Amino acid sequence: MASFKAAAVLLAAVVAVPSTSAFTPHAPSATRSARPLFAADEAFQRSLLEAQLANGGATAHVVTSVNGDIEQQPTAVDPSPSPTVVAVDNTSIQNSILRIAASTDRGQYAKPSQKDQVLQFVSQLESNAPAIEPSLSSGTWELVYSNTQLFRSSPFFLAGRSTCKTPEQAQQYNWFCEMHRAALAISTIGVVRQIITSGGKIVNEFEVKVGAIPFLSDFLPTFRYSGGLPFTIDGAIVSTADATPKSSTEWELFMDTVEIKGSNIPILRRVLDSENVALKSRDLSKVLEENVDSYEVPKPVLTTVFIDDGMRIVKDEDDNVFVYGRVSDSEEPTDYSGVMADLGVGSLLEGFNDAVSKVYL
Repeated sequence: MASFKAAAVLLAAVVAVPSTSAFTPHAPSATRSARPLFAADEAFQRSLLEAQLANGGATAHVVTSVNGDIEQQPTAVDPSPSPTVVAVDNTSIQNSILRIAASTDRGQYAKPSQKDQVLQFVSQLESNAPAIEPSLSSGTWELVYSNTQLFRSSPFFLAGRSTCKTPEQAQQYNWFCEMHRAALAISTIGVVRQIITSGGKIVNEFEVKVGAIPFLSDFLPTFRYSGGLPFTIDGAIVSTADATPKSSTEWELFMDTVEIKGSNIPILRRVLDSENVALKSRDLSKVLEENVDSYEVPKPVLTTVFIDDGMRIVKDEDDNVFVYGRVSDSEEPTDYSGVMADLGVGSLLEGFNDAVSKVYL
């Protein structure tokens, strides 16, 4: 390749020989013939090019003198190969994470090997991440992947983990979370949403559906139908916390309230919408702090390891990974007031009418 470049340089130099008044299209023919050595110079340059092509050990540095003659100055070639710089494609890595997230229901059914793959991808993004800009965190995000239970992204469960002071207690808490998810096996986890405000507030919305009549034959033995009825109990567990930045990457959370919103259970919905039933964790913490000497108000820390316009990756104190995708720049929590308290009967009848009876008034 070096020889080829040298030949190209020399050819360009031959073409680019500066013209003089003795060799111009307007000069007299007698004047043009005054340089009989030009043909010899051209032959010399051709032989020089052939020699350079045959010899790959050096390249020629071409210099044009003042009088138009071409001079060659050999230049040594460094035989060592130039280092290869491998560019990291963050977009490709993010797409790899999203593919695993999509095929495993946000990581809930991920195999250990898949979880290891995602951790490697996260490490690559973390090592090549630009400077964390805290202002990018504001907006509405949805959880797209985690290598632990999805509900542990909630400030409530993060605060619960923060109360553990020893490895044994942390292990017990992990077991409790596993049993909690197993107990909710008949439920379906919907959207897990996180709204972060520019004023330093985090609102976590955990939507869930549970079969209202899951096993009909247990109540009516004469029915041999092994399934249930298409009625569901819907709701969202909404927890809020103050987020205080400790650095450009760390946020300290101070748990505030836990509420049940958007329940579709008749009568109970009105009770749940009342502010009196909200769990005010700060009041509870104050009571415990005043009466239990060893009690400390839990303030878990979330660490942002990567963020851009579309993806945000955070870790808890156990290095559990939570990958979020940006939905919008809105800082307003979801309004659940439009959810009907009818166990889904209304939507079921509406769907039946549209698909079967087709009776419209």
